[in-house]
Amino acid sequence: MKFLITGGAGYIGSTIASALEEAGHTPIIVDSLITGRKEFTENRIFYRADIADEAAITRIFTDHPDIQATVHCAALIVVPESVARPYDYYLDNVAKSLEFFHTLSKLGHGKVVFSSSASLYDVVPGFMVTEESPLKPSSPYARTKFMMEMILKDFCAAYGMKGIALRYFNPIGADPKMRSGLYVKAPTHILGKLVETAQGRQAEFQITGTQYTTRDGTGIRDYIHVWDLARAHVKALSEFDAVFERAGNPAENYLVINLGTGKGVTVKELVTAFEKVYGKEIKKIETDPRPGDVAGSFCNADTAKRLLGWTAELPIEAGIRDALKWDEKRVKMLGL
Repeated sequence: MKFLITGGAGYIGSTIASALEEAGHTPIIVDSLITGRKEFTENRIFYRADIADEAAITRIFTDHPDIQATVHCAALIVVPESVARPYDYYLDNVAKSLEFFHTLSKLGHGKVVFSSSASLYDVVPGFMVTEESPLKPSSPYARTKFMMEMILKDFCAAYGMKGIALRYFNPIGADPKMRSGLYVKAPTHILGKLVETAQGRQAEFQITGTQYTTRDGTGIRDYIHVWDLARAHVKALSEFDAVFERAGNPAENYLVINLGTGKGVTVKELVTAFEKVYGKEIKKIETDPRPGDVAGSFCNADTAKRLLGWTAELPIEAGIRDALKWDEKRVKMLGL
């Protein structure tokens, strides 16, 4: 089957494309390449276009009327950057998604899997959240994801579309076959910063925030291997109608599913795991939290198991090993 991936030249979108191919499907990639990498589109059907360009999106579906569903990954994703540049985030993430969803509706291709975020959740006692946990998006980035969800939910209710919002926890690692991975010059994700420090491109690793009410005072997250994340998308896309049937075909045509391991790992615990895999200690210091940072949460993954028949399989050590291995290719790709 064919599936459209917006942002398919990005870190997660390209990994989803690889997972779809391994499952025997054909990904169709649309990406503006503002942040994506052309290398990740090689030997794939690729359209360089903006998701808000109705003519370009219409052309894709005219060329490929047999596209079964769309996974919408295209977005800006850096929390501190969103605090400094909220206009860009609301424009790229919200305004353009509004136009994109409208185009899909008009074309009659309303099955959407949306790349959402666990950053929507409020901090709760015990830090484990379910899909029904209270929401409190704490940064412009998180608020854009919340707004995109609300737009999609309203479109599903009004226009006969169907949406599955997959709320990601914290992706780590790279495609195990090294076809793609994180590629930015200055990573903002925790594992990217650990690799930068280990390779001497960053003087020290900053543990941002040590006064949270977690077991060791540092933030707690649910670190999910990007390949596990990609496998979940294959299930959501290829079994789209069956997922809704398992959910009892809700009248609003909209589902929310958390994607995580179900295990909370603190920053200090991740650093310890990294040093064990890397084989030596790295230089680290403790600092204040960054703008937009929160104590964090981890995932109750029961809904994903029930509706997708999916559970995370790869441990954080595999994500660390793959990130270190991918770094060799990343250095050559970016000329670092």
